[in-house]
Amino acid sequence: MLSTTQVEQFNRDGYLVVEDVIDAATRTAIVAEYAALMNRLYDGWHAEGLVPAAAPGMGFFEKLDVAYRSGFDWYQPLDISLPHSEISDDTPMHHGPAVFNMATHPRILDIAESLIGPEITSNPIQHVRIKPPEDQVSSNENRAHIVSTDWHQDKGVTLETADETQMLTVWLAITDATVENGCLQVKPGMREEMLPHCTMTQVGIKDRYLPKADAVPTPVKAGGAVIFHPLTPHASLSNTSDGYRWSFDLRYNVTGQSTGRDQFPSFVAR
Repeated sequence: MLSTTQVEQFNRDGYLVVEDVIDAATRTAIVAEYAALMNRLYDGWHAEGLVPAAAPGMGFFEKLDVAYRSGFDWYQPLDISLPHSEISDDTPMHHGPAVFNMATHPRILDIAESLIGPEITSNPIQHVRIKPPEDQVSSNENRAHIVSTDWHQDKGVTLETADETQMLTVWLAITDATVENGCLQVKPGMREEMLPHCTMTQVGIKDRYLPKADAVPTPVKAGGAVIFHPLTPHASLSNTSDGYRWSFDLRYNVTGQSTGRDQFPSFVAR
């Protein structure tokens, strides 16, 4: 559970950085599960003529590099949620046992319980983020799971049925998240209302509507997490490193309240 001091900090600032949330074994299982998934996907892409044959010893990120440069949608089969629209019977998503064990990790649920109470539902609005160095990204790429994310509030992606829902985001780092590779940044201070969101390169908050508080970067080591309220404005920095930054957005809400996307499956986590 979070300490009283941590809960007070969250309630004051709207966010909290917590190191060592998941253990090394859980993170290793995620990496192994995604490596196996990528091997299957890459073989299928090669069979379709989308990518060349894998070179001996090619790893997860090397195959991801090739897939990205080949210009097709490699992301959705890796994601842990369905897309916003254009969903069909065969729309892929990943829901392996390592992902389930991560989403129901006792330490994560303890944190959620400290902030929203003991009846916890795993919210279906959650995603994997595997971001390449931005100098390798096409100039017309604007998808938030690829490039830096514009300022926004998570409540902005829920339907109005969740306006009164008690919800929480756990942004979990699988690789170290640093200022150089594009960690999150937040505008601290608990908010009580939605700010205007506009369609720009992404749906986000224009500068003139942002709180005047200075942006605070939130670097965190692999296995740690940034916890934030759904009305906390946040964005990500650009990945100016030479490697990928990998994280998951996990969300939780009070069981019985709307998830904000009730047409998607959710489950009781505790």
